[in-house]
Amino acid sequence: MKLPDLNLLVALDILLEEGSAVAAARRMHLSAPAMSRTLARIRDAIGDPVFVRSGRGLAPTPRALELREQVRGVVEQAHAIFTSGREVDLRTLERTFSLCANDVFVGAYGGKLRDLLAVHAPHTVLRFVPEGDGATENDALHAGRIDLYISARRAFAPDIKLQQLFSSGFVGIARSDHPIFDGPITLDSFTEYEHISVSRRGLARGPFDTILAERGYTRRVSLISPNFQSAIFAVADSRLLLPLMPTPLLPIVERLGLKLRTFQLPIPVDSVEVLQAWHPRLDHDHAHRWLRRMIKELCGGTPPEA
Repeated sequence: MKLPDLNLLVALDILLEEGSAVAAARRMHLSAPAMSRTLARIRDAIGDPVFVRSGRGLAPTPRALELREQVRGVVEQAHAIFTSGREVDLRTLERTFSLCANDVFVGAYGGKLRDLLAVHAPHTVLRFVPEGDGATENDALHAGRIDLYISARRAFAPDIKLQQLFSSGFVGIARSDHPIFDGPITLDSFTEYEHISVSRRGLARGPFDTILAERGYTRRVSLISPNFQSAIFAVADSRLLLPLMPTPLLPIVERLGLKLRTFQLPIPVDSVEVLQAWHPRLDHDHAHRWLRRMIKELCGGTPPEA
C-alpha cells in the first residue's frame, strides 16, 4: 500500500492555523506557486476543497473543521517521536505556542513572556486565544489546539496536568477625585455609586453579588466590560467604581499614569488561584517544558533563566 505524503498533514495543519495561504507559505518557506500546488495536492488527497475564498483569506470547509483536531494530534505525535529524549536548540526553534489565557495573565505577564522568548527562542511565536467555557478548554487541550491553558481553577479532565502560578487578590478602584473617598468606605457608600462588571460572557451579576445579598445589599451595574483593560480606562473617564480589580494588574495602572486610586473592599473577597494546565503528552516535550518553567518563574517573581 502506497503511503500518502505525510508532509501534506503538516501543511494542512499550518493552513488551518493561519487561515491564509500567504501566511502558511511564509511559515513553510515556500513560494506562492508552491503553496498553491501543495493545497491542490491536499484537496486531491482528501477529496474535498478544504478551503474556500472568504474576503482576503481562506475559510475552512466543514470537512476541514472536522479534521482539524485529528490533524493537529497526528502532527504533534510525529513531532514528539522525533524530539523525544533530545534537547531542543531554542535559538533555532521555529514554533508557535498557543496559550488560552485570561486577561489578567496577558496584561500582567504577556509582554514580559514575549520578551523572554525573543531573547532565548527568537524564532518562536506567542499566540493568545480567548477563553471559552471549561469544556471548550478541556477539548482544546486534548485535541492539541492549545499548548497551555492559564486561568482560574475550574473542572479539568482527570488526565490534565496542573501547576499553580500565582494567587490574585482584589481591591476596588476609582478615580482619585471620586466622592467615595470623602469618607469611610462602607457597604452603604460602596453600593451608592454605579459599578462596572467585568465578564467575558456579558454578565452583570456573579458570586460577588451573592455575597452582597447575604448582607442585605444590592449594587447597580451600569457598564459591563469583556476585560479588565478596557474597564480600567472606563473607570478613569467616569464616576464608576470597579470593585473587583485583580492586584496583579495594579502595576500597569501605575505605569500608565492614570489618576486612579485603590481602596479596600468593605466585604471580604477570597483570592483566586491562577494555574497553568496542559495535556500529559507534552510532559516530556523539551520546548514545552521550558515554556512552562519560564512562566512559573515569571509569575513567581524569580528572574527566569535560559
